[in-house]
Amino acid sequence: MTHSSIRPAKISFVIPNSIAQEIGFEAGDSLVSINGVKLRDLIDYQFLCADEFLELEVVDTKGKTHHVDIEKDYDDDLGLEFETALFDGLIQCNNHCPFCFIDQQPPGKRDSLYLKDDDYRLSFLYGSYLTLTNLSSKEWERIEKMRLSPLYVSVHATEPEVRIHLLKNTRAGQIIEQFKWFQERQLQIHAQVVVCPGINDGIHLEKTLTDLASFHQGDIPTIISAAVVPVGLTRFRPSEDELIPVTKSKAREVIKQVQSLQKEFSHKFNSNFAWLADEWFLIGQEELPPESHYEDYPQIGNGVGSICQFLKEFETTAKRLLPAKVEVPVTLTWVVGNAVEKAFQSLVKQLNKVDGLTINLEALQSHYWGQETTVTGLLTGEDLLTQLQGKDLGNGILLPSIMLKHNDTCFLDDMTVEDLGKQLDIGIFPVTGIEELIQTCLKVK
Repeated sequence: MTHSSIRPAKISFVIPNSIAQEIGFEAGDSLVSINGVKLRDLIDYQFLCADEFLELEVVDTKGKTHHVDIEKDYDDDLGLEFETALFDGLIQCNNHCPFCFIDQQPPGKRDSLYLKDDDYRLSFLYGSYLTLTNLSSKEWERIEKMRLSPLYVSVHATEPEVRIHLLKNTRAGQIIEQFKWFQERQLQIHAQVVVCPGINDGIHLEKTLTDLASFHQGDIPTIISAAVVPVGLTRFRPSEDELIPVTKSKAREVIKQVQSLQKEFSHKFNSNFAWLADEWFLIGQEELPPESHYEDYPQIGNGVGSICQFLKEFETTAKRLLPAKVEVPVTLTWVVGNAVEKAFQSLVKQLNKVDGLTINLEALQSHYWGQETTVTGLLTGEDLLTQLQGKDLGNGILLPSIMLKHNDTCFLDDMTVEDLGKQLDIGIFPVTGIEELIQTCLKVK
């Protein structure tokens, strides 16, 4: 693993009425160091900012260096946001997992789509998953010293030979020793297992979940939770790989297996501990578990309980926001992945109870990725264009922003929302969250 040299942290935004604004910081300025320490990342920034006395070295937009002394209350935030969380470059992945989504994409798209992140800092800050295979002793020391916990770890298998086979990395076999390292230091992990039929399912999955559960004890359990996720495959994956897609019968088999283990865990820990991603139920065409099943949603970022949470949140928000009728009748097309078609029928009914409001659900599959069952976040501009062309889309399209690159208007295939709108000759309304979805329905004329 190599780091590029540390670059000053470029400020993207100064929060109004913050300490930083009072001092005169501006977007475009760069923070070089705090109390003489050069910042590697957002973790260093947050850690060093907790002090009451700060000496900052700053380079302004004209390239002039300033030294600024600040006295503030302990833990008071300065009010700075940065272009990136990592100031010294991304720790790239050194594994070759056959199911890696990065390797299952067509060539020639934007560079950021091909970055393989296996960075413990992004895991700590944002809950992204890492494998623990590429950490130097210095990184392990930093995790311990700064108590970077919980981390989110892609386990996939606990048997050394199975994990080495999956990650194509001999260091992958050390996972149990690494759990013990976390255990000795009372640091915690959320685990995930991506199930690849024929490789780490069946007896291997049972062994993995049982091993993970053995670290779920004491006041500070080392492994807090485990998510079981089906492998997602695209038509761009290397032809020589050994992966096979999850079928309806395989999904039902895994559901049965994990639910039987959940009973044991529930009895032992008073918690399900291991959770099935919603996709298993969608692929297996089985009813989703009730809301009570998900406890405090420890694996929501992994799609565990996200449909259930969405439905519940929709109901409460709709009660609060939906009127009996709209002044000007409006028809909108709500585009989602076909994986959620059945689950979302009740929401469409609720919206259509509003007099004058007509919402048509268009549940699409992704021809781009070559998937029959597709989650909403993987639909591309091309998928929408080919499947919506020539249809009566009413007054516009409601587009869940989960399909778009973060803070951008690009789909995963690099088509923009503007391009799509022009080609379909329709207004497109990207919506983030339920409140915005409902308010957009009521605003469109």
